[in-house]
Amino acid sequence: MKELKIQPIRNGTVIDHIETGMSLNVLRILGITGENVNSSISVVMHVRSKKEEWKDIVKIEDRELYAKEVDRIALIAPRATINIIRDYNVAEKRKVKIPELVRGIVRCANPNCITNSNEPAESIFSVHRERPLTLKCHYCDRVQSRVEEYLTSSQD
Repeated sequence: MKELKIQPIRNGTVIDHIETGMSLNVLRILGITGENVNSSISVVMHVRSKKEEWKDIVKIEDRELYAKEVDRIALIAPRATINIIRDYNVAEKRKVKIPELVRGIVRCANPNCITNSNEPAESIFSVHRERPLTLKCHYCDRVQSRVEEYLTSSQD
């Protein structure tokens, strides 16, 4: 049996232990599309994991993530790990953590919320519950789940 191996990256970020099926959402919220890619991107879906039964992995060459991007990932993949790769070696490894306050990352589901008007109000949510993740809007008190549907991309 032949094995297909994923090419190692010299420098960049590996996002590991993403819940199965969420890797494409990770690309979307990072603003990675087919048009704006200048480096290698590897997406591995539904592979065996030692910690959980299955996982997804995303490798992004020549890009280290900003803190706000890591916060976005934590909202849809709370068990993910971020590995910063430098010269083919893991230079940093950290687990994502759901932030206590979520600012400017999620749109409010309430169409009447001030953050969905023309007012210059940045969305602010507090974590209402971690499992399953629900957030509460600071302005209108709407509690919402299915957070991945309301995430903004890093280009917004």
